[in-house]
Amino acid sequence: MSAPDRKVALVTGSATGVGAATALQLARRGWNVVVNYSRSVTEAEATESACRDAGADTLLLRADVAQDADCRALVATTVERWGRLDALVNNAGVSVFGDAAAWDALDVEAFQRIYAVNTIGSFQMVRACAPHLKAARGCIVNVSSIAGMLGIGSSVPYIASKGALNAMTLHLARTLAPEVRVNAVCPGLITSRWFVDGVGQEAADKLTANYERMAPLGRPSTPDDVADAIVWLVEGARTTTGELVLLDSGMHLGVRPR
Repeated sequence: MSAPDRKVALVTGSATGVGAATALQLARRGWNVVVNYSRSVTEAEATESACRDAGADTLLLRADVAQDADCRALVATTVERWGRLDALVNNAGVSVFGDAAAWDALDVEAFQRIYAVNTIGSFQMVRACAPHLKAARGCIVNVSSIAGMLGIGSSVPYIASKGALNAMTLHLARTLAPEVRVNAVCPGLITSRWFVDGVGQEAADKLTANYERMAPLGRPSTPDDVADAIVWLVEGARTTTGELVLLDSGMHLGVRPR
């Protein structure tokens, strides 16, 4: 496929985990990709190298999606490089970990930072990308969580931010139609470094074991599992918009019968 014919995807937060898996899968399928990071430069460089090895032309760009100027610069650099943008994957996200017993630790700064990245950052990226996605009749996939569907998750501000992202996905699907499709994936537990770093290895092992015991399909998701669904929404779901796709091994159905 010649360079002008290759579609272009911008994946935020793609140094590691779901973002890295998504960028690499798209690279293998003939896309050029933007690998974006805010802190994890070494991991981002490794992801970019893997995408190049898969045949993609790549950009490695540092940007904090909570900063509108960063979002606009990220998109401008992308379009300057390739003259097009076909897909935006809003994957960048942050959280804090604390249950109901730890509410006193959830100060206003925690809420503001989590909303700034997970919700406002996603909107700022959509706003910057929208004209280019419309021209390409492209798509947006927001990486949300079952936290926003079921009211469970790492912390209250994270749950609330993902609920807001889900509502925004539905709004944008209406607003940007018919040129741009907008969907979200809502994973349950993902066995990623982000999860282990957040709760610690011992707690991660216990939570994973509980998930395997309770979920009807008996397993959490891997980053590649989530990337599979994202890539399907990007490439294959041509008449799908406004969907919140649950990727939780059936946890929303309740505990599986013994």
